[in-house]
Amino acid sequence: METIKCRSVPSNKSKIARTFQKVINLKTATRIASNNGIGICILTPQRKFQDDPTTIYKSHISATDKHKDDHSKAKRKAVLDALLAKLFAGITTIKAAYAELQMAQNPYCSDAIHAADQAIVEELKLLSELKRSFFKNELDHLSPQVTVMLAEIQEQQSLMKTYEITIKKLESETKFKDSDISLLKKQLDESIAFNKSLEKRLNASGALSMFDNIQFSILKPTHFVQFLHSALRSIRSFVKLMVREMEVAEWDIEAAAKAIESESIFPKPTHRCFVFESFVSKTMFEGFNYPNFMLPNESPPPMDHHHHYRHSGEHYFNKFKKLKSVNPRHYLNQNPTSSFARFTRAKYLKLVHAKMECSLFGNLNLRKLVNSGGFPDTAFFAGFIEMARRVWSLNLLAFSFGEDVSIFQVSKNSRFSEVYMESVTQESLLESDGVDADLRVDFTVVPGFKIGKTVMQSQVYLSPAVSLR
Repeated sequence: METIKCRSVPSNKSKIARTFQKVINLKTATRIASNNGIGICILTPQRKFQDDPTTIYKSHISATDKHKDDHSKAKRKAVLDALLAKLFAGITTIKAAYAELQMAQNPYCSDAIHAADQAIVEELKLLSELKRSFFKNELDHLSPQVTVMLAEIQEQQSLMKTYEITIKKLESETKFKDSDISLLKKQLDESIAFNKSLEKRLNASGALSMFDNIQFSILKPTHFVQFLHSALRSIRSFVKLMVREMEVAEWDIEAAAKAIESESIFPKPTHRCFVFESFVSKTMFEGFNYPNFMLPNESPPPMDHHHHYRHSGEHYFNKFKKLKSVNPRHYLNQNPTSSFARFTRAKYLKLVHAKMECSLFGNLNLRKLVNSGGFPDTAFFAGFIEMARRVWSLNLLAFSFGEDVSIFQVSKNSRFSEVYMESVTQESLLESDGVDADLRVDFTVVPGFKIGKTVMQSQVYLSPAVSLR
């Protein structure tokens, strides 16, 4: 029997097995049960190179390089921060040295100038070296933490030095301005003293010298008017002195004016002085229509059958010429019991109230001295006795005419009349549309005078009386 060798023919089943075998070498299968019970294989790729030693080494080298690069950048940033800190510290030092250099210019100090100049040069050299190191990339020698700390210390020291120099400069300027203020105050005091001396000479001689050569036979009412103006100047001078003392004593000037003329309204604050002038004039001229002002405890001079005083006009004129030329203080000290001395005491005690004197001067020493028969040696009392001398002399001059003498006040709200009145202000009062404004007397500042048939105008402060058309 012949043996027949069969040729093996690969079947389809064998090919599929080999294909699966190849795939299994590359992938792993996962069996998942489906709803119909048939197993499904899901293939997932294998990580063939996961544990490759070469790949692990290269990854480690990359991470190390990145760490080194980050460290290098951080160090570079710290070095640059230290560079900037040192740069700003150097600039602040130069600024402080320059301020010191300016300070040394005035007053000039060569040693201080040299020291400041040297400090500027040294700091510029350091900044130049810092610049060279930056451009040559040779900043590794800088220790960032130490450099920043030292730079902050240097900057703070330079700032403190600048502040000290500024303080010294301000103190120097303050001393200089204080010196200027002292000099200006001295000049002001000298100017005030000079003006006072001029005013005193004008009041004492200039205004009164015109009466030196006037004879009794040529005496006219115009002479009385001229001397009246001189007396009124002395009254205004005393009022200014009194108001100045009130301001020094911190008085409320407006309230003081209201206490005298409560209903008056002043368009300008400077007009309040007319209230005080009115008060002083009223007090000083009270009793002017009598010889010697009819002083307390003094009987009037004898009269003849025509009701005229027996003393002749020439008698009063001679007394006038004598008193107008004397120094009032010397006269009072030499004649403490004279009529003029009694007039001065009486008017002062009536014009300057005890409360007022205590408020202005803090005590009643002036009042006590006047009551005891003395005369204070103060600027305030000197202004008062000069005013008193002129008012007393005006009374003597008035009776020198041998005519009846009288004074008159203008009633409040009286219509202004140019015949009997004169306004103390030059401002014109406006008339607006629909409103008629006529001038009315608010109060009398200086009384009017009448000698025989001759009338001298009173001085009044006017206010508008407004009525609608």
